[in-house]
Amino acid sequence: MNPVFGWALAALLVALAWHSYGWPGVLLALSAVVFWLLLQFSRAMRAMRLAGQAPVGVVDSAVMLNAKLQAGMTMLQVIGLTRSLGRRLEDGDDRWAWSDEGGSTVRLQFRGGKLASFELQRPAP
Repeated sequence: MNPVFGWALAALLVALAWHSYGWPGVLLALSAVVFWLLLQFSRAMRAMRLAGQAPVGVVDSAVMLNAKLQAGMTMLQVIGLTRSLGRRLEDGDDRWAWSDEGGSTVRLQFRGGKLASFELQRPAP
């Protein structure tokens, strides 16, 4: 979700709660917003905990990862797919790579926190 849209929706919820129920409504709306933020934080921490237990930059199948990737995904979504932290590449600002045991590698380029491009590199037969 776009953060601007999310915060606008939260502000709208608080305003509607104020208009409908006064201060008790505002407290309930703020509780709902805080609960949503805690759920998002918990999701991110769970993904990082799972990724932290795996070798860096290793996936079961680079080909399957390449098939599941879509432009616009966030790094958290990619880490959820790979269940591993990526290996940062030296040749760019926000470039990451994951490899499998067969030697195939998926290289990802992020711009503005979103996946901009990705390519699969396979070893020569």
